[in-house]
Amino acid sequence: MHNNVVTEQLTAAGRAIEHDSFAIIDAEVGRHDYRPEQWPVVRRMIHANADFEFNGLTDFHRDAVAAGLEAILAGGTRVVADVEMICVGLSASRLAHFGMSTHQFISDADVIAQAKAEETTRAVQAMRKAHRQGLLDRAIVGIGNAPTALIEVVRLIREEGARPALVIGMPVGFVSAAESKDLMAELDEVPWIVIRGRKGGSTLVVAAIHALLGLAEARQREPQALTA
Repeated sequence: MHNNVVTEQLTAAGRAIEHDSFAIIDAEVGRHDYRPEQWPVVRRMIHANADFEFNGLTDFHRDAVAAGLEAILAGGTRVVADVEMICVGLSASRLAHFGMSTHQFISDADVIAQAKAEETTRAVQAMRKAHRQGLLDRAIVGIGNAPTALIEVVRLIREEGARPALVIGMPVGFVSAAESKDLMAELDEVPWIVIRGRKGGSTLVVAAIHALLGLAEARQREPQALTA
């Protein structure tokens, strides 16, 4: 029974298509090794790209989903992204329901200047700026484009005490992408969701966050269902 209101498609036709798509994915995947709370995240990622390899490539810290839901339900949680595409891709109404805000600094003049001065990437400097502003702590960090951003987040966690609520590390590419996700997955002190290997992208980060928002709304509505 689908009872979500805020995190569902806005029209009956849209909801039917999405639910039918999920049913097709469930049928074609068959058995999988994900826990019940993890599968909706993987399924929505498959839905976003029509790529069944994410069944298997997607890896979760044991506390990832619980940490993501706790952060969302706390209200006012920030999403810090490596690129604007993630911020634009997230549903404004779904974020607003939970009082969430998005932040990205990739094109800021000071970030570009610092990257040139230190011969690093804009993505590295953008993550450092977010940390200086205190935005990483208790945030959901979404990395879909830049492996160097994810590597820097790992460094900030290890060396500078940054403590995001959850890191969704899914940069795509051929240079350091797989390695950056393996580095993230070595951490135990901060929960994470990663895609192993080269595949990834901003659309997948958006899909994962939307899945978590849907799970969070269902959790919110549980007391209503019990008293209905």
